[in-house]
Amino acid sequence: MKFSELVRLLEGNGFRIIKEKGSVRYYGKHGWDKLVRVDYHGSKEVPTGTCHAILKAAGIKR
Repeated sequence: MKFSELVRLLEGNGFRIIKEKGSVRYYGKHGWDKLVRVDYHGSKEVPTGTCHAILKAAGIKR
């Protein structure tokens, strides 16, 4: 999965960018108390462990 696909998946589940500094983006949504950190790198592939950790932090089952 590429970073752009991961962001699309997060946004499809109601997450929006809360803050951004450089290539680091923090996503959140109403009713979710934790921010989800994504080190965005565009069209590069997301390492498998990183992808699983981000999805777990967002509460998304895949």
